[in-house]
Amino acid sequence: MTSIYDFSCDALDGTQVDLKAYRGKILLIVNTASKCGFTPQLEGLEELYRTNKDRGLVVLGFPCNQFGSQEPGSNAEIGEFCQANYGVSFPMFAKVEVNGPGAAPLYRYLKKAARGVLWSQAIKWNFTKFLVGPDGQVVKRFAPTVEPKSLLPEIERLVGSVPAG
Repeated sequence: MTSIYDFSCDALDGTQVDLKAYRGKILLIVNTASKCGFTPQLEGLEELYRTNKDRGLVVLGFPCNQFGSQEPGSNAEIGEFCQANYGVSFPMFAKVEVNGPGAAPLYRYLKKAARGVLWSQAIKWNFTKFLVGPDGQVVKRFAPTVEPKSLLPEIERLVGSVPAG
């Protein structure tokens, strides 16, 4: 596996999504949870997506229940919650594990490409964010405490590298 485009993931509705569909886009990949202190970041993520999707940004949400069991619902319940409470329109995927032997292949790749504090690969909590350039390569990892709006300078830097059309 050499880029994000080598992976496929299940959407909330169970359909398989080939990440090649996002070739040439800037991706912000986030492990989400509905019952976390950081859950209000869904609003900021949606705002980033809405105001920058025409410039090539796509936010991809991956619900995860590995941190304090803060995402206990079914995929359908997760989708309903995110839309009803935060107006989420960015793509949301089926619940995944991000750490341990059951970690989704995409997350194994992300963690290896952009390590965390003290070069740790482990994801420490919900709302860890990975910024991926239009070439499919991971640019940077951001801690859960980093607010979505503060990512705008990094996104702006990548906007110029998005292919036209």
